[in-house]
Amino acid sequence: MANRKPHILFLCTGNSCRSQMAEGFANFLGSECLEAHSAGLEAHGKNPNAVAIMREAGVDISGQESKLVTPELVNWADMVVTVCGHADEHCPVLPATVPKQHWPIPDPAKARGTADEIEATFRAARDDIQNRVRQLIATLTRDRTES
Repeated sequence: MANRKPHILFLCTGNSCRSQMAEGFANFLGSECLEAHSAGLEAHGKNPNAVAIMREAGVDISGQESKLVTPELVNWADMVVTVCGHADEHCPVLPATVPKQHWPIPDPAKARGTADEIEATFRAARDDIQNRVRQLIATLTRDRTES
């Protein structure tokens, strides 16, 4: 890994909202210092609200695929970040050298209410994910400059 960017795998249950947003922000904000993919324990397809809310932030995730986690993706990863409790509890067995972080982000797809209330829930998740991705990038950048 010393000669290449670290590979970050974001996992959630359906790879439709939170992990998609995390992948989008990581590749948009951290393209100089990391490479990111996302996957799910299931593949539910991208949530259109997630695509729209990310577009508001200037990040286009419409071309990302909703995909199942595979042994190849797990082996590709230098770090795994779970973004929901279900994925954290049912995370595939990781190699001992692969660190895992857990970000407990509420599922915006479960939001109920008016269109405005649902959008606000998606924005809150998006903003939380963006802040966490920025912190991850800062940590990775600091670690790379110190080593």
